[in-house]
Parts: sequence; C-alpha cells; structure tokens
Amino acid sequence: MKITESLAKDVNIQQACAALAVPRASFYRWQNPREDDREGPLRSAPPLALSGEEERIVLEILHADRFVDQAPLEIYNTLLDEGHYLCSVRTMYRILEKHEEVRERRNQLSHPHYQKPELLAEAPNQLWTWDITKLKGPAKWTYYYLYVILDVFSRYVVGWMVAHRELSSLAQKLIEQTCEKQNIHPGQLTIHADRGSSMKSKPVAFLMADMGITKSHSRPYVSNDNPYSESQFKTLKYRPEFPERFGAIVDARLFCQPFFRWYNSEHYHSGIGFLTPEDVHYGRADQIIKERQAVLMAAYEIHPKRFKGKMPQPAALPPAVWINKPASPNSEPALH
Repeated sequence: MKITESLAKDVNIQQACAALAVPRASFYRWQNPREDDREGPLRSAPPLALSGEEERIVLEILHADRFVDQAPLEIYNTLLDEGHYLCSVRTMYRILEKHEEVRERRNQLSHPHYQKPELLAEAPNQLWTWDITKLKGPAKWTYYYLYVILDVFSRYVVGWMVAHRELSSLAQKLIEQTCEKQNIHPGQLTIHADRGSSMKSKPVAFLMADMGITKSHSRPYVSNDNPYSESQFKTLKYRPEFPERFGAIVDARLFCQPFFRWYNSEHYHSGIGFLTPEDVHYGRADQIIKERQAVLMAAYEIHPKRFKGKMPQPAALPPAVWINKPASPNSEPALH
C-alpha cells in the first residue's frame, strides 16, 4: 500500500497499479473502506426493511395451503384483491431465497418404483403375453375389441376372441379356456400383460392365483415391456386385406379366423428361425431344421464353389426368448 502511494507521487495511480498488478478498484477501496469492511459492529438494518415478525408472517402466508401452489406474483395480486398488502413481490422472493425455498414449495407426489420385468421362456407354454386392441366398427367412435393370447417362445396364438367391449369377465373366460386347451398345470406358466383395467382386474388375478399361474405386468407407459403382443398386432393391421372398418362384429370374427390360421400355420416368423409358430409350438422345429440341413448339404456337394467352400447352415431356432434380457455384468452400455 505504501509502495503504491510513493509510486503515485512520480507516476499516476493507473500506472502504479498496473506496475504492481493491483486492480484500481481494490486501491480505492483500501483508500476509502466501506462501512461493512471496517472493524466493529455491523450496520443497522435499513429503516424500510421488514421486521422479523413481519417476515415470519409473510413466510407463513407463502406456506399456506391456498398459496403453496402459486407463484409470488399470483399471491401478491390475490392479496391485493382481498384488500391486503404485505410486501413487494421482490421481497417475497428475497424471503424465500433466505430460507432456500425458491423452488416448488408443495409436497410432491412420489411415484412408486416399478421393477423392470425380466422374463425367460425356453420352451412353449412357459410364458404367455396377452393384450387387447381396438378394431374400428361401422361408424365413428364404435369399436370391437380383439383379445389375443400369445406364446412368447413359439409366437403361437394360443387363444383369441372378438367382443363388443373390454371386460375382465371376458378376459377371465378366455384365459381359463385357453389354459384348459393347452393343458396347463399349476406352477408351469407365467402370463405377462400391460396395466390395462382388464389386465389388473381382481377376477383375472384371482383366476391366475387359483390356477397356479404367475402374473407379470409391464411398467407404466413402457410399451417395450410387452413387445411380442405389440408386434403381433402390427402384423395383423398391416395385412393388405385388413379393412379400414368392420361392418359388424361378425365381419371382424370372419376376418380373424383365417388370419390367425395363416399366422399360426403358414407365416414364417423371422424371430423363430423362419419356422411357423405352429411347428415350434408343437415340437416339429428340430425335424424341419434337419430336413433343411439335408437339402443344403446336397446342394453343397453338387456345387461347393457356389457356396465359396463353406457349408451353408439353415436358420436356427433361438434356445431362449426374453422379455427384457438382463445385461451381462461384463457388457458395456450401448452408445446412442
């Protein structure tokens, strides 16, 4: 400080501060310290500031049930309409900031954590998935409801039904009849569905409990938790003959009968080695793959060069099918 003053006698303050790398603002502050920088008691509160009691009252009003969801500007004008003035909007914000409450002040709803379903099928009739889709009726806002139960391992539609409405009692009846047709035993099957009203209904839950069936549900708003039913509905609605609307419920049933017959017994599904769901569901897959292998071997023996010397292999049937396969402990996260 003294060096800066002595230099200032020969050079001006700007040059002296520059030579010593001292900001001029700091120099002037040293020369004329503010009242809060001096030693001694702090200066008194401004005369216009709210008292501690007034501040407490303002904070209580900001916390009141009627105002907890509103911004200070809304509260300020509401109080004016009621004939009250407490303080300015800026003062309200200062008080909230002082108490670290410049944020959402109301109690927030905490949503429960839903565990991601991780389901495995290694054979038919171990894991089913079911869903309901709307089919447009003859007039606007009229629909028929298609219930479909699908075996995840084989992609075989084990049960379906078209009804006038979505009812848990109809779903209960379809599940019960389908389990009887497929000869399901207690402890054998898991049935997965989304969180629709019929899927979560008590009649369906009681039925599954009585039959020894494990129930599973998708997480809310996560369509990928039920991908096989979604894919099957897409196959249905993208068929060239699928109509814009059905004239009556009989028309919808007459359309679905040949469709599901084609889907189960004629449709070569890419997810199951280009076999039909019926072949996989009823255990014919291994024999068909052996026969395909024999055809390829015969073709290879006649013209091996056409296969560049490598024995061709038919598409294989996956040994297991997952809904949400768990990540391997050593796997790295995918880059997006």
